[in-house]
Amino acid sequence: MLIAATLSLYIARVFVLSVAGMLAGLTGLIGLFDFIDLLRRSATKPDATFAIVGQIAALRLPWICMQILPFAVLLGGIMAFWKLTRSSELIVARASGVSAWQFLAAPLFCAVAVGTFATAAVSPVSAVMRARAEAMDNVYLRTGGGPLALSGGQLWLRQADAGLTPQGVAILDARVVSLHNGELTAQDVSIFRLDANDHLLERVEASRARLGDGVWQLDEARTILPGRLPSPPRSLTLNTNMTVARVQESFAPPDTLSFWALPGFIALLDHSGFSSIRHRLQFQTLLALPLLAGTMTLLAAGFSMRPSRRGGVAKMIASGVAAGFALFLVSKVAEEFGQSGALPAVLAAWAPAASGLMLSVALLLHLEDG
Repeated sequence: MLIAATLSLYIARVFVLSVAGMLAGLTGLIGLFDFIDLLRRSATKPDATFAIVGQIAALRLPWICMQILPFAVLLGGIMAFWKLTRSSELIVARASGVSAWQFLAAPLFCAVAVGTFATAAVSPVSAVMRARAEAMDNVYLRTGGGPLALSGGQLWLRQADAGLTPQGVAILDARVVSLHNGELTAQDVSIFRLDANDHLLERVEASRARLGDGVWQLDEARTILPGRLPSPPRSLTLNTNMTVARVQESFAPPDTLSFWALPGFIALLDHSGFSSIRHRLQFQTLLALPLLAGTMTLLAAGFSMRPSRRGGVAKMIASGVAAGFALFLVSKVAEEFGQSGALPAVLAAWAPAASGLMLSVALLLHLEDG
């Protein structure tokens, strides 16, 4: 038992170090390409300095790390198991009576633990930093419609105001927002109209607003100018480039919300009448991440434990990498079906990992007992 425990700890250490090195290398490589793309986008933006672009790229690194974690586990696992097989350590262990299931238990546990840690601890940090990066991206690198936020049922919206010369901005705050039969309505609305230098020109208070075709229809609206009494209530219109679909799509992206904050935001969207499919899918995907990490571990073991003397090692490893990318492709297709509503979010998130797990277990059974 002591020998088996020592062997498991040794294999787990080799596996974890290989996965950590692969994760760091892939994150750095993808982060470099992301930084270069940000530099390209900032070429025509005088306010986007090199330091700001570097800060945006750095803030996106935890999110990139979360995205490539399953592949880091797959590639790192292939490297670790191939190294142990090439040095005949696994061959000797199996010849001494230790089955593949025994020495794979420790790496499998480590992979599931890494996936759980990423979901529970890294996801909140990634979401905060990703949200900050998106905010800086909106300010320095993007043009067009401004950001939106939905918090506690309250809507904040920033948009261009073509009614001002030169063009300014309008900031809309609605206390209660709801969507019924495709129509977006808001109550207790305040609109702050600012000039191009962000100086307040006027404020509009309305009891109700409705998003129409290119306009906000304001009911019982009062215009308040600096140093003057409010105007009598009347109906007003405010031009806008927003649509119901764009408003809904512009709410906090799922990857800018912590794993722990997603259930509350999903309940808020459902209560307000908006679709929460994307956020439900993101929540289920994070829940399934430990299972996916474990699946990649077994997949790596199945394609890299072939003894080198039997030949075909390079082909087996290439097949393992191809199988991992095939699993990624299947998961993305399932995600698209899930976002369209054709598949339930639970099925779209869990089916690829579960099917990959069954295939990898079948492969290991064939190699070990067949």
